[in-house]
Amino acid sequence: MNPAYESHELAVAVADLLAHPDDSSLPIEQPWWRQSLALGVPGIALLHVELAAAGLRPWQRAHHWLTAVTGGPITAGADSHPFHGAPALAHVLACAATHQPGVYAHALDGLDRAISADARRRVAAAHARIDASELPALAEFDAIRGLAGIGAYLLRRPSAGDALHAVLEYLVRLTAPLHRDGEVLPGWWTGSGPNGRTDARFPDGHSNNGLAHGIAGPLALLALAALRGVVIPGQLQAIATVCSWLDRWRSDTGTGPIWPYWITRGQLRADRPSTPAAQRPSWCYGTAGLAHAQQLAALATGDPVRRATAGDALARALTDPGQLASTTDPSLCHGYAGLAHIAHRVAADAPPGIAARLDARVPDLISMIDPTGAGPRRTAVALVAAAPGPGMLEGAAGVALAAITCSTASTPVSSWDSCLITARPTYPVT
Repeated sequence: MNPAYESHELAVAVADLLAHPDDSSLPIEQPWWRQSLALGVPGIALLHVELAAAGLRPWQRAHHWLTAVTGGPITAGADSHPFHGAPALAHVLACAATHQPGVYAHALDGLDRAISADARRRVAAAHARIDASELPALAEFDAIRGLAGIGAYLLRRPSAGDALHAVLEYLVRLTAPLHRDGEVLPGWWTGSGPNGRTDARFPDGHSNNGLAHGIAGPLALLALAALRGVVIPGQLQAIATVCSWLDRWRSDTGTGPIWPYWITRGQLRADRPSTPAAQRPSWCYGTAGLAHAQQLAALATGDPVRRATAGDALARALTDPGQLASTTDPSLCHGYAGLAHIAHRVAADAPPGIAARLDARVPDLISMIDPTGAGPRRTAVALVAAAPGPGMLEGAAGVALAAITCSTASTPVSSWDSCLITARPTYPVT
């Protein structure tokens, strides 16, 4: 990125191109457009909320986008999830309410009741599944569609105590081992492939390690809850169980620790992962998300060694040409924006030397969003026009959110990234 401008200028340029939710150039006719935090209106509304809170653009724009979300029926219950429907809208309104207390209180109360009821239904179904000794689906527990993501929302809502405790109790139980076919499997072992469907490459299922779809999401939530003083019986042991699993499958390479995206039954039997020499260190899968989840676990359990190891793993990944070469797009989910954002987050709670190494990488990672130095306006135009669209997880809005966050020394008060389970603990770390 051209050093003549700051990264917040890119965020503003993206937002200016997405000023009106009824713009005919946007995919306004798509059925997911109004309710998808990942792809549609809620994620773009979140960008406008953050810019308004920073005083860079008017609140009226944010309200206009929020009105576009609420202007029709909202999907709730089994057909909703953290990135679609009621939980997605509630997340954005909660972020706006951080800066404008009381404005969205009535709407949030209704959404919270619906989300809490849905969480309890999901938890009951999950316990019944465990009682029947069946394997879970990824969507039962993960951050994108499952209870880890729903729990991340409940954690920030003062009225969600009972539902949050139910989610945490389930996640603790999820870490208990399963006995199948004479073998001991981790409780989160799923019978599907990483896409959540039957996959011939995974005939005996797999254990998913990722933050988006695997056990790192529950680990991060269990740790964040503990850091905020919400601790139930077995929670710290569950954190230790997942950390031990990750320790078991870590490979220590010449360029730092690396964790496989998943473990197959064959690898489990051989007690040996099949990890490539280099893999993408993204939020969704790989070192970035796993380092942050383990840092949170270390903070929750008072483990200075794991805290330093996690930060060092990320710092080394972000200077490893092989891993960086695997990153090929600007997105928040698995691109340069996501790496910059997590580096910024992890640096805030890392030991001083490691924090300095991470902070030094953030400008370089942001610069990769605009490698030719085209400037904020042209870069924003390219981002908004690119597939899969201007949304948050893989599109322009997410890149812009990371850019504005990385443009300041502080972390966002609204915790807009709590939906990614990467929100910073709300207390000082020494």
